[in-house]
Amino acid sequence: VIVAVILAYFGYNQFIVKPQEENAQNDMFFAEQYFAQDSFALAINGDGSYPGFQEIVENYSSAPSGNLAQYYLGMSLLQKGEYENAIEALKNYDAEDDITGALALGGIAGAYVELNQLDEALSFYKKAADWDENNFSKPLFLMRIGFVNEQKKDYASAIEIYNQIKQDYPLSTEARDIDKYIGRASALGG
Repeated sequence: VIVAVILAYFGYNQFIVKPQEENAQNDMFFAEQYFAQDSFALAINGDGSYPGFQEIVENYSSAPSGNLAQYYLGMSLLQKGEYENAIEALKNYDAEDDITGALALGGIAGAYVELNQLDEALSFYKKAADWDENNFSKPLFLMRIGFVNEQKKDYASAIEIYNQIKQDYPLSTEARDIDKYIGRASALGG
């Protein structure tokens, strides 16, 4: 029985997953080109000759490239303003690396902001900020947490976040004008 399970596993990987991965990589080339050109409708739906991310996700869900297509699909939907569909697609993405994992969570948060669901947005921005400790995504998502706190009129929390950026990430892009945001939140918070 153990030998049969091992053989089935290797057979599945060799004869199902590997060919799917090769096909998915080939199909993704044009969809990725459209994504890079901000042609999100073509990236999602394809151009008639080559499939878009939607079809790639449907056809190659078990392949790693099919999973990556899920990320691209969600980000494309977000750019098109299809926020609920973007949330669904990005939640189905199984992050394999630190950057796209954080960006997917940030994309979900951004969609919730657009839907005016600020508590959900805060939750996902916090997850995005905590996903990976680095000088790129962490201060970016901390800044967005501060902005959402300001939208909620929670100026004390916004100031706390802005001060964290100033103290912990002084060389980040977000820290360049951080005193302006601290001042604004202080003035609004009275």
